[in-house]
Amino acid sequence: MTTLRPFICDDMFHFNNVNLDPLTETYGLPFYMQYLARWPEYFQVAESPDGRIMGYIMGKAEGSGENWHGHVTALTVAPEYRRLGLAAKLMEVLEESSELKNNYFVDLFVRVSNKVAIDMYKRIGYTVYRTVLEYYSGDPDEDAYDMRKALSKDVNMKSVQPLKDPVRPEDIE
Repeated sequence: MTTLRPFICDDMFHFNNVNLDPLTETYGLPFYMQYLARWPEYFQVAESPDGRIMGYIMGKAEGSGENWHGHVTALTVAPEYRRLGLAAKLMEVLEESSELKNNYFVDLFVRVSNKVAIDMYKRIGYTVYRTVLEYYSGDPDEDAYDMRKALSKDVNMKSVQPLKDPVRPEDIE
């Protein structure tokens, strides 16, 4: 049985099987430690019965006023554990934390080429809010979708009304 639990420092020495994926953004240890210290409720891991890390989600709460929201910084599942619903379960945990913080919505950025992830996010209620041009660096740079899901605080669903014009990374609030 899979266990969803808070991420702990020791997990950083055991999650390479999850991070070694071309679609997974990886960061330096100080970055993970900052998230763990500031937003521990937004940093969760899925663990197999034998103690292997199957996937994790890392996020934060940010913004102000009607832009107060939960943000998914990273969500990834090891290849051997994909298509089991783990990503959706991890998203559910982050959304619950965001509801408890009275966030208006949850947002995330995803490569426009990552159709599998986009379809999964749509199945769990996310919509494309806007396109961010050249968000991901590479050869060539790649656009991202800013996808959002309104939470109960956003009764008028203002946070998910799509913008028609794309933006550049420096234009993101």
